[in-house]
Amino acid sequence: MSLTLPPLTKVTKPQFNFKSKHHFLPILCSSNSQSNPSPFSLVSFLRWVPDWADGVKESRVRDPRPLYTPENWREHRSSRRHLRHLLTSLSSRVILSLIPPVFSLTTFAGFIALYNTAVSLAWLPNSIFPVLKASPLPYQLTAPALALLLVFRTEASYSRFVEGRKVWMKVISGAGELASMVLNLRPKDDWSIRSSLINYIMAFPVALKCHVVNGSDIRADLQNLLEEEDMSILLRSKHRPRCIIEFISQSLDVLHLEEQKRNLMETKISCFHEGIGVCEQIIGLPIPLSYTRLTSRFLVLWHLTLPIILWEDCNWIVVPATFISAASLFCIEEVGVLIEEPFPNLSLDESCKQLHDGIRDIMSVHNLIHRRIHAKIKDLDEREVSDGRLSSL
Repeated sequence: MSLTLPPLTKVTKPQFNFKSKHHFLPILCSSNSQSNPSPFSLVSFLRWVPDWADGVKESRVRDPRPLYTPENWREHRSSRRHLRHLLTSLSSRVILSLIPPVFSLTTFAGFIALYNTAVSLAWLPNSIFPVLKASPLPYQLTAPALALLLVFRTEASYSRFVEGRKVWMKVISGAGELASMVLNLRPKDDWSIRSSLINYIMAFPVALKCHVVNGSDIRADLQNLLEEEDMSILLRSKHRPRCIIEFISQSLDVLHLEEQKRNLMETKISCFHEGIGVCEQIIGLPIPLSYTRLTSRFLVLWHLTLPIILWEDCNWIVVPATFISAASLFCIEEVGVLIEEPFPNLSLDESCKQLHDGIRDIMSVHNLIHRRIHAKIKDLDEREVSDGRLSSL
């Protein structure tokens, strides 16, 4: 027996560590005794739940947003939308992000109900442990304040969303107008320079999108627009949208432009600078943090005391009541937080693609339209000459 025991310990011990190193080894190694892993496992689980919810929410933030088509609008206003939204609730990033606070507050309400039940049934001495209940009058007085706080918070977030959408549409329309101006320059101008300039113009909204949306891959987004030498210069730049503007400005300097056309194009470039400034302000300056913290603290304290307020009238119904109230009010607050950062919620990729497709379509038919217009002018001149000859006869 003494000869066989050592090999058994050498085999079983590394097998246990190998199987457990990915999930349980850090928890087991944090304590010397084997009777204490459960508290560490509980703590790790309580930390894992909000981390998981945040991970799901952040991964959904990076999902591309499509531009609506007539089919999307038809589905959007369908009478079956309520049932569809209800059935897809568990895939909503807003609802998944509410699991940690709503679960915690509902669990706390269950503990309050269990404690009051134990006191009412004399499982606990009434002289030492009182029943936790209070008058609902304070809640009736503060309910309008909470409602106004949530409304103002969501309205402020939506105004930021609208501002971000407006400045992005202004950048897209400015890029389209500038590209049209470049296409309509005189034929004697160098077409290779104009082609590169149009690519720079199309690259600017993409560079701005990568600047305001975290996790964007600018090399992959611009690989079909910029040459490798241009890409290397862009990647070395610390402010890539302004680097694209410098490409555009210096390309305009090479072209032989009239003063009026140059000034008109300079106004479009100033629109790009304005768009950068507004986008950076929206990203860098959130709603005042004191307002956000006040809303969060008010909601948490409201629902922590809600089971005490409702116990006398509802008893164990305080548990589902707390769940419904927390899910509803925290959902409104979560929507306000999500739309506070507007650019991940806008269809930036699709709008850039739509701009590129429109410019390429105009480029493909530009020469055809040019030849067709000149052919019409030539036909008119020939008709006038023939009419003049007939009148002279």
